[in-house]
Amino acid sequence: MCKHLVLYAPTRAHTQRVFRPETYERFLAGFEVVANQSDRNYTTAELEDFIPGYEAIVTGWGVAPLSERFFERADRLRMIAHSAGTVKPFFPGDLWEKQVVARGICVFSANHAIAYNVAEATIGYMIMVPRRWFEHALAIRTTADWGAPGVPRNGQYLLGSTVGIVSASKVGREVIRMLQPFDCTVLLYDPFVSEWEAGRLGVRLCSLDELFAKSDIVSVHAPHIPATVGLIGRRELKRMKDGATLINTSRGKVIDREALYEELRTGRILAALDVTDPEPLAADDPIRKLPNVIVTPHISGAGSYGYLMIGELTLRALEDFFAGRPVIGQVPYESYEILA
Repeated sequence: MCKHLVLYAPTRAHTQRVFRPETYERFLAGFEVVANQSDRNYTTAELEDFIPGYEAIVTGWGVAPLSERFFERADRLRMIAHSAGTVKPFFPGDLWEKQVVARGICVFSANHAIAYNVAEATIGYMIMVPRRWFEHALAIRTTADWGAPGVPRNGQYLLGSTVGIVSASKVGREVIRMLQPFDCTVLLYDPFVSEWEAGRLGVRLCSLDELFAKSDIVSVHAPHIPATVGLIGRRELKRMKDGATLINTSRGKVIDREALYEELRTGRILAALDVTDPEPLAADDPIRKLPNVIVTPHISGAGSYGYLMIGELTLRALEDFFAGRPVIGQVPYESYEILA
């Protein structure tokens, strides 16, 4: 039986990061793979030269964007499997509609694998921030005090709280799943989710105003697209309960920067920001100094579990596609515009 011909574009370093050795061996055994043997990513021009004859291409972090000439020369291309997160940088201009959709090419993204890591980090922030562990630990490390003076040692923590999820993205859905043991009431704002789907997820749909007013913890998982820039502003932030926690592990621009700083500087709410606007924050940015804010350097997506799931999901997608089965992780043509 003839094996399907696959061009593997990522570097060896990327392979080691996202594939377990046994998974990569299974990939090599199941397909006719021509792999990048260098320590650098191919240029767009090189991809254009290499692609004729290949039925699939595997891309990853650092792989160059595709081009009109790439698709003109891709005479047998049926699948693009992205062993990383967002696929949008690969299709500048009108390539998505003109080439991918028009030709019926299957595009897979392994972003669900990264969602596991981000969701785990989000749950960690939900536990750590309301309990004020960072402040108490820092006080013990840097002063003679046994904890941070004036910082509450009791309150509404994650167990039994009302958690507001902004967007049922892949990360948002993983957070909802991971919240199940914590006996939370989960509110969801997402204009693309039906009442039926919300019921299936075990959450209650509500407006953004209601979500911010009623939640003990608000967690933002909206994609950065034109419609979500500044989605959360003064109106929403001022509706938060005193002592409530705001978590953002999505993109900094989803929250209006000036409104965020104005509310945080009052000390009325707590926040964990793994993403910021701008990113990174300047050395003298006042948000860095606020005692009620924890800022981390966009690291919630990191973690061996999720990274190694990338390889598993990518290989499964290739196997399923060429076996004629539905591809879990295929990017839907119709929802491309609202993807991060």
